[in-house]
Amino acid sequence: MKWIDMPPVWLLAAAVTTWFIGQAAPLGLTFGGAWADFAGGICIGGGLILMLLAITEMRKRRTTVIPHRDADALVTSGIFKRSRNPIYLGDALILLGLILRWDAPLALPLVPVFVWVIERRFIIPEENRLRTKFRQDFYRYTEKTRRWV
Repeated sequence: MKWIDMPPVWLLAAAVTTWFIGQAAPLGLTFGGAWADFAGGICIGGGLILMLLAITEMRKRRTTVIPHRDADALVTSGIFKRSRNPIYLGDALILLGLILRWDAPLALPLVPVFVWVIERRFIIPEENRLRTKFRQDFYRYTEKTRRWV
């Protein structure tokens, strides 16, 4: 069952929920026009770029991008200088972008819920594994780099 407990599956579930909320229960609420489409596109594109930069950096260091596996290297270069979790940040941006693009204001609370789930299910366990394996290096990294932004 670990294959189903992956961040893309959680993002897909949140995206499907967002779409249904936008279709079924708009309650007359709207973001209002082209600016929301544009902002949504920027968020989605930015999220994809963050993910691509992070995956590229992790591949350079020959470590896994799969959350439930132990890392072979502590990646602190590239986009990881700005955020300890750029892939998850990208996921959250994509979700926000979909909410804007699909004009689903009632789905906005899904973003903090999604971030909370990702933090509890993936980030904290990953950081515990990194803390155990890379000890002082990971501590120094956490002192310099924030978890999200």
